[in-house]
Amino acid sequence: MAANEVDSTLLKLESACSDLRTLLQSSAELGKDLEEMDKQFDSIDETLSTAARRVAPLQSLSMAAKALETRINRAVSPALDLLHSFKLSESFQGKLVELSDKLSIEKNPRKRVKKLLKYVQCVDQLNEALNLISRDREPMIQKLQEVVEFLSRTKATDQYRTERLKETLITLRALYESEVDAMKFDGLLDEALLNLQDEFEIMLQQMKHQNIGEQQADDEAVQSVPVVSELGTEMEVEVLRRIAETLAANDCLDICIDIFVKVRYRRAAKALMRLNPDYLRTYTPEEIDGMEWESLEIAISLWIQHFELAVKTVFVSEKRLCKQVLGGLPEVLIWLECFVKIADKIMAVFFRFGEGVARSNREPQKLFKLLEMFDSLEKLKLEFTEIFEGESGADICIRFRELEKLLVHASSKVFWEFGLQIEGTSDGFAPPQDGSVPKLVRYAVNYLKYLTTETYSAPMAKVLRTEQIWKAGILSKLETDENLLKDAISNTMEALQRHIESKSSSYKDKILPHIFIMNTHWYIYMRSRNTELGKLLGEQYMKQKYKSIAEESAYMYQWQAWGPLVRLLEKEESEEQDTKATTAFVRGKLEAFFKCFNEISQRHAGGYSIPDPDLRAQLRGATVKLVVPVYSEFLNKHSTLLSGKSYVSPESLQGLVGQVFNGTDRTGNGRLKRQESKERVPARNSVSVEGDLKSLRRSRSKYIDV
Repeated sequence: MAANEVDSTLLKLESACSDLRTLLQSSAELGKDLEEMDKQFDSIDETLSTAARRVAPLQSLSMAAKALETRINRAVSPALDLLHSFKLSESFQGKLVELSDKLSIEKNPRKRVKKLLKYVQCVDQLNEALNLISRDREPMIQKLQEVVEFLSRTKATDQYRTERLKETLITLRALYESEVDAMKFDGLLDEALLNLQDEFEIMLQQMKHQNIGEQQADDEAVQSVPVVSELGTEMEVEVLRRIAETLAANDCLDICIDIFVKVRYRRAAKALMRLNPDYLRTYTPEEIDGMEWESLEIAISLWIQHFELAVKTVFVSEKRLCKQVLGGLPEVLIWLECFVKIADKIMAVFFRFGEGVARSNREPQKLFKLLEMFDSLEKLKLEFTEIFEGESGADICIRFRELEKLLVHASSKVFWEFGLQIEGTSDGFAPPQDGSVPKLVRYAVNYLKYLTTETYSAPMAKVLRTEQIWKAGILSKLETDENLLKDAISNTMEALQRHIESKSSSYKDKILPHIFIMNTHWYIYMRSRNTELGKLLGEQYMKQKYKSIAEESAYMYQWQAWGPLVRLLEKEESEEQDTKATTAFVRGKLEAFFKCFNEISQRHAGGYSIPDPDLRAQLRGATVKLVVPVYSEFLNKHSTLLSGKSYVSPESLQGLVGQVFNGTDRTGNGRLKRQESKERVPARNSVSVEGDLKSLRRSRSKYIDV
């Protein structure tokens, strides 16, 4: 067992030794192979090193070629775009020439406007193409410059080619600078812009204000509400707007504005000239004072109408056109400035006439025209400030307010001086010799009645309130318009009353002062009652101030004129018992009675006047009641003594008294005067309401020529 195990172990050892010998042999062979591989690796490494040394220059050339390719591509792309822009500009120029030819031969206005719009669009396209060329030329040349510099720096090509490229680049730069400038400022674009300026002016001239002045032949038609008309069609306005924007985009904004302002000013002025405003040539205060009153009245009325027409029609249309055409320009408010330039000279002409009227002589009849002017400005104030809005219209609005101030000052001065003129006539002018109502009283009453009508009372009250604010300040306590006007009118009425009292004291006849006061106060009361003047002052005021004084003066007249006649028959009877003596005494009283009656009749026929028919009728009735009953009683009482001789019956005496009062309806020269008709309402353009006051229209004296 043991021997077998030993044998088995030895066999294993031998087998292991045999494996070791085999392994050693394999290791020896592997070592040889490794040595051979090392030799091969060394050979490959040497070969690679040689190849690397040979490939290195090619690698540098490859990198340079890529860099050059990048720079060339960067330069070629903008160059191609630039060439495309040149082609576009060339095509637009050809199209522009074609459109220009078509435009020159087109006669139909509507078709011509459409072609003109296409022409403007083509000009804009050409301008855009030239702008692209101007914008892209510098970047393109800069990229070519980079390529040349790269070639020169890297020596990617020979020196000869590099120099040729440099010369070409310099030539190209100079060519672009000269060619592009020529295309923009000396080429078709410049010519097209000149054509657009001409078309712009022509189209603006063709836009006229319609219906201005066509209704002037009819006096009633001028009172119609002004109608704002469109100056052009939508297409025409659109073309003008596009032309303005095109001119502005090509540095022609100043030219565009000059054309617009010049043409539209002429058009607006020409439209207003169709109204024949020749009166505006007379505008200084001295020239206005030299005008006939009727001519000045007409001129002021026309000024009011034309001023309103200019503001509400002409300037509204012009402002709208300015905004439509110039409102899209980069300068946002340029259109407002243009509109103000158009209106400024025209408004200056209107303003200077109004200022001349306000500064001219302050004559009483001028008050109503001044109030009409002031009222028209007040009604226009809001619309005027809206039309001339913003900083651009500030100067015109200031002058508008200054004119209003002048009118307020002039109106108040005329009114207050009117009262002073009434009192100022107390010296140097005798009252009417027959005690009738003087022209001044008639003029003053009708003047104040006219002033208190609805047309003039409101503006007059506003003038008085404005004047009060100037004097007392806006924070002071102000009277109502009605109270202000009432106080002012009352002051003038009191001045008139003082004038009447002063005149009455200059009569030498004892009866005439009472007739004069009675006539004047009755006239004032009757002409004022049931009118706006009477309503303003109040019925109680009118009765107390005028009616009661007239009635008192009537009583005093009756007592002074007819009292002595009545007292002749009321004297004590004779104490004589002799019948003959008593008869003679009674008859003597009757003779004295009729002698006195004849004297009274003669005085009334030749020197007394009671023009008012109602007052005359009342006095006649009162006098009949005073005289006839006393006379009738006297006849009845002494009828036995007076028998055998005929005397005037009471009925006949009543007729004679009536004849006395019928004879008082006279003028100062004794001629019969026609019955006064009911008071006539004065026309708007006339202050005088009675035929004999027409001479009062234009007084040159210090006082009112009455």
